[in-house]
Amino acid sequence: MASRKSSEKCKEGADKYSVLLPTYNERENLPLIVWLLVKYFGETGYNYEVIVIDDGSPDGTLEIAEQLQKIYGSDKIVLRPRPKKLGLGTAYIHGMQHATGNYIIIMDADLSHHPKFIPQFIRRQKDCNYDIVSGTRYSGDGGVYGWDLKRKVISRGANFITQILLRPGASDLTGSFRLYRKEVLQKLVEKCVSKGYVFQMEMIVRARQLGYSIGEVPISFVDRVYGESKLGGNEIVSFVKGLLTLFATT
Repeated sequence: MASRKSSEKCKEGADKYSVLLPTYNERENLPLIVWLLVKYFGETGYNYEVIVIDDGSPDGTLEIAEQLQKIYGSDKIVLRPRPKKLGLGTAYIHGMQHATGNYIIIMDADLSHHPKFIPQFIRRQKDCNYDIVSGTRYSGDGGVYGWDLKRKVISRGANFITQILLRPGASDLTGSFRLYRKEVLQKLVEKCVSKGYVFQMEMIVRARQLGYSIGEVPISFVDRVYGESKLGGNEIVSFVKGLLTLFATT
């Protein structure tokens, strides 16, 4: 019986999932998100690694990551820090350069994205052979919890305007909880020119342009418990500019 279970895990292990976790000031959140990732990957038997890309966090996030690596092992917790904040897109590029998986999962490290949805992402991808599986807050049982009315209106409004202007074929463009085939993510990152929050939106728009298939899984998005949100006025202005640029060029 034990040998059969081992064999089944080996079959599942033919695919490997590299989770990219860009971090900045996430020392309180990182231990829990890593524990949850280890828990759900361990329960399902999928082969995985967690790549932490810390951008010089002054709160000691990297030191916490080093302790987690000692606990879970350097084969599961891979540290690829950078000296300062260099942007989300370059963080993904940096992480992919060190990823040994053939699938890449991107998610926030602030507990907004619960790892319990990852097995659903994987099953959805396998069932339909999708190139991308995206978590959606705006379809099925998906939802947002912990945001005030202003934040909800901004998010809903941005998604609504984006749907009208770009017709992307996906219900949630601004989310950042996704599973990609590694080669697909590499191609998209090469094509994308946006930065900040527009980057995630452009990824889906470019995927549609290139003919990649996109599946969705409804998720519950929960506002961060520790730390401060990184969404501010500059990000909103950048989003509007980026949206207009995509509308004009796609």
